Amino acid sequence: MSFTSKLLATAFVATLAVPAFADGLMIKDAYARSAFDGAKTGAAFMQIMNHSDEDDRLIGILSDVAQKIQLHTHVDMGEGVMKMMHVEDGFVIPAGGLHALSRGGDHVMLMGLTQKLIDGETVELTLVFENAGEVVVQVPVDRERQDDGAMMQGEMDHSDHGADK
Repeated sequence: MSFTSKLLATAFVATLAVPAFADGLMIKDAYARSAFDGAKTGAAFMQIMNHSDEDDRLIGILSDVAQKIQLHTHVDMGEGVMKMMHVEDGFVIPAGGLHALSRGGDHVMLMGLTQKLIDGETVELTLVFENAGEVVVQVPVDRERQDDGAMMQGEMDHSDHGADK
């Protein structure tokens, strides 16, 4: 890809990365990625801000981009091994606060991708909140984005990420 093409793709993605709002919640700086072309799994990351006076909880994600979508976190298993685990209860978004879904931390896991995650394109995710209900977000795909400070250390156990589970 030429420099001009990369610049245009980056500008296009930046225009799509506008915050989404719903019932006191703001979703900002969202992006999705897969590790490589043809990968069967991917992930989405974002910042969720709660401008209301009561806690809310992200309890699910809906999309046709993957056969199975779960909220995940990383758990230190010791000896330098981190394991991704499904968080069935979801993530609390504190009143007046923020919850970041980031690489190496809490995130949206996309398993059994039904389409390639191509740089510059978007995927639609519907975030399901306990109080605010459903919030539709257009999430730009950015496979070039670097870690955002939540660096993963050691080995990663991906044994639980088959789309058929």
